[in-house]
Amino acid sequence: MTHNDLWMGIANIAHWKNLSCSGLARMSGLDATTFNKSKRTNRDGSPHWPSTYTIACVLNALDMSLSEFARFVPNDGRNKH
Repeated sequence: MTHNDLWMGIANIAHWKNLSCSGLARMSGLDATTFNKSKRTNRDGSPHWPSTYTIACVLNALDMSLSEFARFVPNDGRNKH
């Protein structure tokens, strides 16, 4: 699983729920900017991974298991949702 795959999984879940990434963050009790594209890279250009806390907030808000979340993360270069 790559950095981009994980962010794509979050975006895929938002799309599945007919939400923007900001809407998914708000629905999960997070700041609306948590999943913004601008926050996916640190100032030095290194990847900024979503925290386990933010992923847990999404899972809790959607009553989703980690294995269900994994279905939204591309593992072969293709989106499944």
